[in-house]
Amino acid sequence: MRPLAAALLAAVLATACSERAAPVPTASFSASEIAQHVHRDGDDLLTAGLGLDGLRSPVPPPFADADAPTAQELRRRAVWANWRGIADLAPGGGFGEIYGAAEPVPGREFHALLKLPGAAHPHRVMLQLPDAFDAEKRCVVVAASSGSRGIYGAIALAGAWGLPRGCAVAYTDKGAGTGWFDTASGQGATLDGTPGGTDQTLEFAPEVETGAGPRVLVKHAHSGDNPEADWGRHVQQAADFALQVLSRELGQPFTHADTRVIAVGVSNGAGAVLRAAELDGDWLDGVVAVSPNILPGEGGRPLYDYATEAALLMPCALASSAFDNEPLARPGGVVPPAWMLRCETLAQAGLLSEADPAAHAQEAYARLRANGWTDAALVAGTLSVGFDLWRAVAVTYAAAYARSGSGDMPCGYGFAMLDADGLPRAPTLAERSAWWSDSAGIPPAAGVQLIDTLAAGIDPALPGLLCLRGLWDGQGEHAAALRAGIGATRAALPRASLPVMVMHGSDDGLVPEAFSGGAYAAWAQANGRDVRYWRIANAQHFDAFLGLPPLAMRYVPLMPYAYRGLDAMWSHLADGAPLPASAEIAATPRALRADGIEPLRPEHLALP
Repeated sequence: MRPLAAALLAAVLATACSERAAPVPTASFSASEIAQHVHRDGDDLLTAGLGLDGLRSPVPPPFADADAPTAQELRRRAVWANWRGIADLAPGGGFGEIYGAAEPVPGREFHALLKLPGAAHPHRVMLQLPDAFDAEKRCVVVAASSGSRGIYGAIALAGAWGLPRGCAVAYTDKGAGTGWFDTASGQGATLDGTPGGTDQTLEFAPEVETGAGPRVLVKHAHSGDNPEADWGRHVQQAADFALQVLSRELGQPFTHADTRVIAVGVSNGAGAVLRAAELDGDWLDGVVAVSPNILPGEGGRPLYDYATEAALLMPCALASSAFDNEPLARPGGVVPPAWMLRCETLAQAGLLSEADPAAHAQEAYARLRANGWTDAALVAGTLSVGFDLWRAVAVTYAAAYARSGSGDMPCGYGFAMLDADGLPRAPTLAERSAWWSDSAGIPPAAGVQLIDTLAAGIDPALPGLLCLRGLWDGQGEHAAALRAGIGATRAALPRASLPVMVMHGSDDGLVPEAFSGGAYAAWAQANGRDVRYWRIANAQHFDAFLGLPPLAMRYVPLMPYAYRGLDAMWSHLADGAPLPASAEIAATPRALRADGIEPLRPEHLALP
């Protein structure tokens, strides 16, 4: 740890904690006090007292008063939402039977806001310290939230694997998260998740011009910090935070030299731990990255490039006859009219050259295939098309890469609650109170909608999408700024001798493995790094969707491989066991029986 940062954090942590910690000295490293909370007796670290049955419930834990949910109620609901957003908990899906468990883990949580040197806004960190922490084994699992999720966004993997083993688990929201800011009320999320004003310490407190109108500002898009460029440093700070808390709470020094630190993440969280792997020093002992969104030093494609390409072309491409026998691409047995409409509007905009309308879908399909998309990734991409996820991702990342801050977002987009006429309105107190627990980090979510001021014509999303794409392949100051922001996210090689395991589904339709995890592993291995790569057949990006029968019969979950990778990494570091070799894993989905879909069995997974 850097000497200045260590001194500042040590000063912060010297302040006594309680259920409501006293203010701490202001320092560039810290942006808040540290709050400690006890979770025992019907409440716990891993499930917030819900247990597996409660996590499986399709109904969220209720608030006694929707206008004033308590911190405990918000935490319980955030834990519920983040488990269900990442893992397939459906009976027969394998959780609790083949891998994982959700037994109560009593202990304490420590929350704080930390700032990277030079950052305008903080990232939230959390340490979960189980009562059964084994000070002899001295292990810390450090994780970054997936996607743009809040601080509990990695609990279904890092927490569920590490806490039952007596490890402390440290988390970071990596500069994103669900502490949204409402310009109408001037309120955001406090350290315990409840709403508060700018006279309190907020997770995200942007400077907003008076009279800007009702808008919702999210840290990932509106901080002006381009957090993705610093993902690795966010992870390192969370690990440093963990050791400092352990040192104080247990009355003995914990250092990187005597404490095993394993970093793990999914999706964006996996990209973050791979960025952490490249940082100097022996502070990190092993890395497990699942479906990483990562731009390797050589090869691969940036997320913004293929997301804007997919947002434009994929709806039309999926209308191609190549997908006539794919149920996911033919809901109800027909091509959705909106997909055919996109073909028409692309041709009108001059983006398709074929004169015959019947050939437009084939042209869009051929273009995506030529740019590296596989049929399997395109089929899985129907999920992102259906949820309008490509546009949501592109809008948020465009603002982050361009560092537009709390001002106007690129291409006239914005986030707000909408009234019956589709106009921005102020949120109700109940709506605003639930953002921290219920949202996944970027709108549309928790009632907040995406505003598209360029919307026009029979395909209203198209003008804005063309503008977003122009920021990638066009000219001008704004395009140059965005591309510079993307360039700052390109990864360096992991530290020599650091063991790294990467696993990615061959069918991933959101972060295609050929553009990200597979390209990263090939590049790192070619440069002599100890990276093991599992390419898993019939696996896509979203385990949480596998509770739906059509998807359960098409895909296997990724979480069992993540748990297996963590087991293997632990055995390697603790016992000197060799890491499993790189592998092409021939997983097979479950079949439909007369009584329903068969339960997931080990032979479906072919775990190494």
